[in-house]
Amino acid sequence: MYRHLEQRLAERLRQCLERRYPGIALPNVVVEQPPKVELGDFAIPLFPFAKPLRSAPLKIAETIRAEIGAIEGIAEMQVAPPGYLNVRINRAWLAAALAADQKPSADLSHGKILVEHSSINPNKAAHIGHLRNAILGDTFVRMLRYAGREVDVQNYIDNTGVQVADVVVGFTHLEKKSRAEIEALTRQPRFDYYCWDLYARVSQWYADDEQNLGARLNTLHALEEGGNETAAIAELISTAVLRRHLETMHRLDIEYDFLPRESEILHLHFWDAAFTKLKESGVLTFENEGKNKGCWVMRRAGTGKTQDALQSSAAEDDAERVSEEDQKVIVRSNGTVGYVGKDIAYHMWKFGLLGRDFGYRKFYRYPNQHDCWISTSPDDKNAERAHPHFGDVAEIYNVIDARQAEAQSTVIEALRGLGHDEAADHYTHFSYEMVALTPRCAAELGYMLSEEDKTRSYIEVSGRKGFGVKADDLLDQLIASAKNEVDSRHAQLPDDERRQIARQIAIGALRYFMLKYTKPSVIAFDFKDALSFEGETGPYAQYAVVRATSIFRKAEINPETFTQKLARNVSVADLEKYLTEAGANEIWELWLAASKTSYVIDQCIATTEPAYLAKHVFQLAQLFNTFYHRHPILSEPEENRKQFLLATVAVVRRELTRALAVMGISVPPVM
Repeated sequence: MYRHLEQRLAERLRQCLERRYPGIALPNVVVEQPPKVELGDFAIPLFPFAKPLRSAPLKIAETIRAEIGAIEGIAEMQVAPPGYLNVRINRAWLAAALAADQKPSADLSHGKILVEHSSINPNKAAHIGHLRNAILGDTFVRMLRYAGREVDVQNYIDNTGVQVADVVVGFTHLEKKSRAEIEALTRQPRFDYYCWDLYARVSQWYADDEQNLGARLNTLHALEEGGNETAAIAELISTAVLRRHLETMHRLDIEYDFLPRESEILHLHFWDAAFTKLKESGVLTFENEGKNKGCWVMRRAGTGKTQDALQSSAAEDDAERVSEEDQKVIVRSNGTVGYVGKDIAYHMWKFGLLGRDFGYRKFYRYPNQHDCWISTSPDDKNAERAHPHFGDVAEIYNVIDARQAEAQSTVIEALRGLGHDEAADHYTHFSYEMVALTPRCAAELGYMLSEEDKTRSYIEVSGRKGFGVKADDLLDQLIASAKNEVDSRHAQLPDDERRQIARQIAIGALRYFMLKYTKPSVIAFDFKDALSFEGETGPYAQYAVVRATSIFRKAEINPETFTQKLARNVSVADLEKYLTEAGANEIWELWLAASKTSYVIDQCIATTEPAYLAKHVFQLAQLFNTFYHRHPILSEPEENRKQFLLATVAVVRRELTRALAVMGISVPPVM
């Protein structure tokens, strides 16, 4: 209701000004939040209106207050120098709507949204950096679904790239293993760990003798060609590692709908179809000279002439040669297509612009019976005719780290060059920075640190060097640490129950830690910081809900039943009384914060920044803990006030639980 009320206020204010000043183009109405509730609940600066209306901001504010009329949900407006309109919400009105869990209908955009995240190379175990990607992507999916949007979750599998080729080289050249021996290894537990070590050994093998890189090149050609022994080995390895990745991510309650594979993009000639369109449109040009001789190139994103320059130039020929420094190679001189080229083809399919489609088969079934599909050839005997419709979406969000910004921009520019401006406008690179380790965390994981390393703010990880934190190892250690704490506090509980509680705490700690930093921030992960029950952490927020639940348990009241009947448990008159009496600002601030969950999630979606939700959860938990310590709820002698205080607990408990669920965090019964 908070978001709905803010929008209603802005619209009424705009209508008021349009009536008072007809025919004048008005700027957007900006609704701010005052730093203290004592000043009001909304603040509207009128300075942007001064010039077009030729009036002082203070006078405009006075005019609006006098002429706007009554607005449902708004109690009063006050003019504040030098030109603000401070607005107070009708506290009982908003609290009653919140108690009744009213959700005004929202105007939703049409069309399905595709969120692609994780996209881990299927050549070794997932690591801590992949977890940030997956948690960001999964949380964004949950936000979109909370807002009522239809979402497909895809996880792109690069099963023909350099990383997979390197592991194939490791098995066939370093270990000299046959296909049958490799197949036997894929059935071993944590095969992805085996590949982790092998991948590092191959990287060292290349470094020892550059001639060894010839094995990589030959393997890459075999993978792109397909239908050979090398490609069959790569299929074995990548499929086994992929299955392990899905198992790892499922530990974090992360699921996917579809796994498109690069092998099908090649073998089903997606790239050939895209290549033809790119050449015909002039997006790609062939280089006959220079360092990129024999390559198909396109102009790097951001290097084109401005529209003014084009209009003033006598040479507006589309075939104008792009300088070498502005060229992005899409197809190499040896005929192999780079990853950006395949990505262009893939995104044309996503938007339904390619005229081709995958075959589909079921690959992985989650315990909740949700099926994850994988791409195959339509001619594959295992391909299923009845399958969900993937692709042909209205919007795309690609969760890919900041180092891929140029490649992502190149795909967008290719779409524009093909004339698909609307698709390009609805393509978002959901960018984020890397994850590193604090020196303390690296030492705890057994890595040898130099004296210089110990003084650094963070230690970078490297998969090629085998230095990093495997995702499963991290989860295991977090769960073990949480269980030690749970064991010490709740020894009377069965071991299975304590283990489940430890899992919820550990997952909550990890997911919150990855989400609380804004995307451009480099994260230095630390076990102690993540698992702390104090400060801005997942366990702190979970504990607030557990504390709220314990109040109902002590009162022998079912919190779910009480919450469902909340509107009957407390009257509007009591809400008015207890939220407006002297000293009520503190409790009102708690109700107001609880009303903002949907508002904050809308902000997160608009800005592609989940950190705002983490901040909201922390602030709500803080406000609740302050309330808890100041108000002896169960010993309150006045029954009506006691019911009001319980209603306050119920509302905060419900909204915190919801917000945490959107973050992928569940709440244990005890902490």
